[in-house]
Amino acid sequence: MGARIMSIGVIGYGMRGGDQLPLGSGAVIAAVADPDRRALQRAALRFGSRVRLDEDYRRLLDLPLDAVVIATPDDTHVQIAVESLSRGIPVFVEKPLATTTDGADQVLRAAMETGTKLYVGHNMRFTPVFVEMRRLIREGAIGRVRTIWCRHFVGHGGDFYFRDWHAERDRTTSLLLQKASHDIDVIHWLAGGVSRRVQAMGRLMVYGDRPRRAPGEAVGEMFDPINHWPPTQVSGLNPTIDVEDVSLVNMELSNGVLAAYQQCHFTPDYWRNFTVIGDEGRIENFGDGGEETATLKLWRKRSNYREDADLIVEFPPEEGVHGGDDERVWADFLEYVRNGTSTTVSPLGAREAVATGVAATESLRSGGRIVEVPAPDADLTDYFVAQEDS
Repeated sequence: MGARIMSIGVIGYGMRGGDQLPLGSGAVIAAVADPDRRALQRAALRFGSRVRLDEDYRRLLDLPLDAVVIATPDDTHVQIAVESLSRGIPVFVEKPLATTTDGADQVLRAAMETGTKLYVGHNMRFTPVFVEMRRLIREGAIGRVRTIWCRHFVGHGGDFYFRDWHAERDRTTSLLLQKASHDIDVIHWLAGGVSRRVQAMGRLMVYGDRPRRAPGEAVGEMFDPINHWPPTQVSGLNPTIDVEDVSLVNMELSNGVLAAYQQCHFTPDYWRNFTVIGDEGRIENFGDGGEETATLKLWRKRSNYREDADLIVEFPPEEGVHGGDDERVWADFLEYVRNGTSTTVSPLGAREAVATGVAATESLRSGGRIVEVPAPDADLTDYFVAQEDS
């Protein structure tokens, strides 16, 4: 007999909880909760009459579900996750785990105290080019990691992050938390350490003076590569915009690695470039997969720039959401819930990405002073490290 089909509830049927949500892998969406009736109508069209629809997520938590997916706005993650975990329901929460360090710790503590499974959707840990980069680093291909740089080119910022609540500090803290949590998590994952001191600078330089829609006015076309470029042509942005769109962060990690992160919304292209330098070589990605080819290059010999690196690995385009990453993270989550297997993602790592983003934002908005990143309580660390090693 095959494995039992799992019943999953989805809380928040917007961009990430909606049509981008993968299906299959031995699970069905049994219920969807969203306060927006239009979102529920979209869910009904996709899942049919078998799905339970509700405007109140609390009634969804009363159902016999095997797990819930929390894909609501960032500032609601903590309350919904803690309520779900307290009822013993395994949780998949979209990144970022929370918008504050205390909030992230609350979620981790609820999972620990109830013994309920917690999973955070850091799907970039499944991107083939970054998986291979980490494998090579762990095998010693560039020696001991000494520094990491990440350049994040956000060409579509005016389509997504400045058209709705993502542009508001009260909802996201900053894009150094909301947007950069992926990148910070990958920096930590590649380096084998976590940030403990940060220093940041940044400003609202791109979209601060662009036309905004009136409060209550419907959001217009989210993705429009022609009419939303260049930034001087963008209009209809969120009524409130008070997060930065150009940011620079320096990080000192717990193992001595020095790292840097740059996020820019002026750029026309949209991808991430990670450069990892060890004491015996350098590794770098060009393109990060999805619908485009990605290339990984590794240099181990002294020279001027050589396009023909000592190792070149090509990653062809893949089908699926985010180039198949969402399907892989979804399958990993379901296997974890079903069999308790170890996972590629880390709730503790997700917390560290939040804490780093919060500290970087504090530094940025206080003139660039150095800010300490608080470590989680020892009992939380011990619990989740043991979970990851099991």
